[in-house]
Amino acid sequence: MHWFIDAMNVIGSRPDGWWRDRDGAARRLIDQVRDWAQEPVTVVLDYGPDDLLGKVGTVTVVRAARRGRNAADDEIVRLVEGVPDTVVVTSDAELASRVRALGAEVMGAGAFLRKIGSPR
Repeated sequence: MHWFIDAMNVIGSRPDGWWRDRDGAARRLIDQVRDWAQEPVTVVLDYGPDDLLGKVGTVTVVRAARRGRNAADDEIVRLVEGVPDTVVVTSDAELASRVRALGAEVMGAGAFLRKIGSPR
């Protein structure tokens, strides 16, 4: 199974003050994912510090190729195309519909956070 994570959608699902430190919120999520991941995971950021990008273990962190509305969503769709056995983590209904059409499973942000043991 290959997991694709809509990072800002997951981060934004927790009203924990993430908006005061977006880079810190991205770092925390990526650290949690790295601690949890045993299968390939791609975390897709809308933005973020360059030092977060790249591969560590089974986790690859990428930033959307362009900026703007739905940039990360479009990047996730592009990455999912042609990859069998995928799960996309998002609570975005439009993105969920797009990746389901490509054969991916979808897991909501809250369910994913519970799965990786993250406090809500």
